[in-house]
Amino acid sequence: MGHKILLTGATGFVGSNLFGGLTSLPQVHLVAAVRVLKRNLCSTFFEVGPIDKTTNYSPLINGVDVVIHTAARAHVMKEEADDPLSKYRLVNVDGTLNLARQAAVAGVKRFIFISSIGVNGNVSTRPFTASDQPNPVEPYALSKWEAEQGLWKIQQATEMEVVIIRPPLIYGSGAPGNFGRLVRWIEKGTPLPLGAIHNKRSLISIDNLVNLIIRCIDHPAAANQVFLAGDGEDLSTTELLHGVGKAMGKPARLIPVPTGLLHLGATLLGKRAMAQRLLGSLQVDISKTCELLDWTPPYTVEEGLRRCFEPSH
Repeated sequence: MGHKILLTGATGFVGSNLFGGLTSLPQVHLVAAVRVLKRNLCSTFFEVGPIDKTTNYSPLINGVDVVIHTAARAHVMKEEADDPLSKYRLVNVDGTLNLARQAAVAGVKRFIFISSIGVNGNVSTRPFTASDQPNPVEPYALSKWEAEQGLWKIQQATEMEVVIIRPPLIYGSGAPGNFGRLVRWIEKGTPLPLGAIHNKRSLISIDNLVNLIIRCIDHPAAANQVFLAGDGEDLSTTELLHGVGKAMGKPARLIPVPTGLLHLGATLLGKRAMAQRLLGSLQVDISKTCELLDWTPPYTVEEGLRRCFEPSH
């Protein structure tokens, strides 16, 4: 695998783990783009400033044949009331398409974009597939969908290949967002009214996602495809909490409360979106991903959860 790769978002959760995976590969020359260059970063890292439609990648992109774009605005729990979508668009749409245009002009062969399963929707009655009609609901997911549409236009107008990966909840050591919140609850021994949830949710360990992204770098069948990512095992919220507790060596203190009461309580408290993530189902079908790429997730959910809390991770 002889490649010069530009990785954006290299100090974020996905990007930093991917950086570690890529540096272990032979014949890979890695260039890592970050918003702000910190003192403890090695010479592979370069500062590009804020990610938007004006970001200049010209000093970095010469000779690059693969771009992996993980930089994004995400996990913003409290948005200002005035059009939060516009703030996501600045980074996730304008910033992505600006980079893609520069990449195409520079002769980059392949552009790998880390999107979100939220493009498909935030609740499923059957497992989502890559060919389903998109139904983004929240501003973050909508911005990712708009970026995807823009990437396909650039792909059609140039010879640059596009690969889009839509992961569900990503878990791992230091994961932000919902998984990090679950870990903190169990760590504190907080009693949770989540002992009788019978939903089904797909998720992916950061190690499995890194493995999948690396597979997409030069696999011929990845060109101009959308792939859904997952561990290949679906869990209820109750099962996930028990699994996290087991991996941590701490009991998950779960109280069996009927789902209907939880939905009602969340609605009264104005927490319907959070309740949907905990109580609703969201499943993905990764059969296309596995078949086209001859890929199998290397770690089971149990192994992935255990790796979250191992000292080496």
